[in-house]
Amino acid sequence: MRKPVIVGNWKMNMTVSEAKNLLADLKEKRLDTEVEAGVCTPAIDLPIAAEILEGTNIGFGGQNMYFEESGAFTGEISPTMLKDVGATYVILGHSERRDIFGEDDKLINEKLLSAFDHDLTPILCCGESLEEREANKQEERVKAQLEADLKDISESDIKKLIIAYEPIWAIGTGKTASADDAEAMCAFIRNLVAELYSKEAAEAVRIQYGGSVKPANVKELMAKENIDGALVGGASLKADDFEALVNHRG
Repeated sequence: MRKPVIVGNWKMNMTVSEAKNLLADLKEKRLDTEVEAGVCTPAIDLPIAAEILEGTNIGFGGQNMYFEESGAFTGEISPTMLKDVGATYVILGHSERRDIFGEDDKLINEKLLSAFDHDLTPILCCGESLEEREANKQEERVKAQLEADLKDISESDIKKLIIAYEPIWAIGTGKTASADDAEAMCAFIRNLVAELYSKEAAEAVRIQYGGSVKPANVKELMAKENIDGALVGGASLKADDFEALVNHRG
């Protein structure tokens, strides 16, 4: 059985003082221990997350990283920095990184390889635009992303990977893919992993849905066979909402 995994992506939100308050509130929540829970914070909030979440069942991680351990890469954060602060996760290939900052699949692949080399759990994002969805090219798009992103990734590492299917048109828009549409794409991704690796690897990899996930719709999404969790944006910025997401209350 794959353990459900709910991770909050705070994006560029939460100053250090705001993060302290939210993390303190999260620490007091009674979260289902059968669900893996985590938050990916801005880099500046990582030390405070490490301090406040110590001893809890809530993991934390970065929203991005470069693949080198150190060097003249102004503004970047390295995998060794994430590990040193105690991070578990790192989000890679988010559509905002791809579309706003121009990250391509070659770079994302290098980051994935580095994350695994440093024993981080990557959350690899993939998804199609509204134009691609309307042209019925969503599977073609996601397949191209994953085939390129997973180049040279071993089967043993694939089993540790979390894949987040995030249709771009549903991120931060209030629109949500129907539970059936989300399930169909997550099933497609699992079948693709089976083709690229093995059925065993496909059964092990965890696939999240992301895109305007809220307490009101998380229960229906999580009931689907191939949806193992959620990568959540705005709804992860309130402790009560995050508790409801983790506990799958509708």
